[in-house]
Amino acid sequence: MLKVLLYGYATGVRSSRRLERRWVEDGAFRFLAANQQPDFRSLARFRRRHLGPLEELFVQTVRVCATAGLVKLGRIAIDGTKLRANASRHKAMSYGRMAERERQLQAEIAALRRQIAGVLAQAEQVDAAEDTHFGVDRRGDERPSELARRESRLARIRVAKAALEAEAVARAAPRAAAQPPAEDDASGGERPPSLPAAPASGGRVRAVTLAPHAPRNVTDPDSRIMRTADQAFHQCYNGQAAVDATCQVIVAAELSSQAADAPHLPALLGQVRANVGRPPRQTLADAGYCSEANLSSVRAVGSEPLFASGRQQHTDPIPPAPRGRIPQAATVKQRMARTLRTQRGRAAYARRKTIVEPVFGQLRTVQQGGQLLLRGLNAARAEWRLPWACHTLLKIFRNGGVARLAPA
Repeated sequence: MLKVLLYGYATGVRSSRRLERRWVEDGAFRFLAANQQPDFRSLARFRRRHLGPLEELFVQTVRVCATAGLVKLGRIAIDGTKLRANASRHKAMSYGRMAERERQLQAEIAALRRQIAGVLAQAEQVDAAEDTHFGVDRRGDERPSELARRESRLARIRVAKAALEAEAVARAAPRAAAQPPAEDDASGGERPPSLPAAPASGGRVRAVTLAPHAPRNVTDPDSRIMRTADQAFHQCYNGQAAVDATCQVIVAAELSSQAADAPHLPALLGQVRANVGRPPRQTLADAGYCSEANLSSVRAVGSEPLFASGRQQHTDPIPPAPRGRIPQAATVKQRMARTLRTQRGRAAYARRKTIVEPVFGQLRTVQQGGQLLLRGLNAARAEWRLPWACHTLLKIFRNGGVARLAPA
């Protein structure tokens, strides 16, 4: 199972049903499966059951590469990409729309129940007609499939509403402790719906309100609507990766539902140190990661940051090289912008795209990894790291295998 699954992810075959067809049609898959042909459900259950060990496989392959000399950590490049979640953005609802749809579904369910009650009231008088209409073996009072579908959708919408309300209460609790209680609104205007109160300091209780446009997806609640490279908005996760410059080995990978790239940098650097045992000598990243906190954190771990201080178009002229000393009052970002205008800084930062972008290109084209199949943040994170484990295994194979690369 594991051999077939890894070979499938390495060659861009990720669907359980497609893997089952390959077991029958493809000689390589039949060889790896020892000429057995298990059902696609068995493979899906195997992947779901062993998500934890499969995620840990990524860390093991990185350490093998480090031992074999394929990872030097002289220079790494960090970047992120938006991955399509296994959910449609049309299934995302705002909080106001959830309340409206909840009332609508309740009215439809009540109407259907009244309709069923009317049918049951006439049942004794029209038994013969009902036998013809419903069938001899059916009572006629079974719940219609239309009612079942609406009730299940209503339950999912209520779960999503409750999750949004809980998040709003959790976010408002720290602010409630620091702010004085607001006076009652005497304007008579319509106010957002109130949620369960958040505790405040001194025993006070403050009501929490949730904006009607707060969105949540009922198919995969952990995913978020994000803007992708095609300038469209889709239900996505944000996948992050740190790539070593020596052989383009991914030394850290993370996935979250935050669209911004900057908050992920400390976790990526921590992963690099945990996976390989030491920080990189130089860290390259684009303007999405550039902040004074991130620049300071990179220097704090003993690495030299080279981050773009602002987005620059291809048609923009190259800024002139700096002359003279750096002013004492210059901020961290200003000092970084000055470093990137030097000849050494420009030459080093120019390597960023050639290190990390081809890796993402291989993921999307060769491994078909731009669309996640599993739902939920934990499952999606494990699936995000599995293609990188296969990518690293291919690096080991193409460089002669573990036996040849192992130190004497």
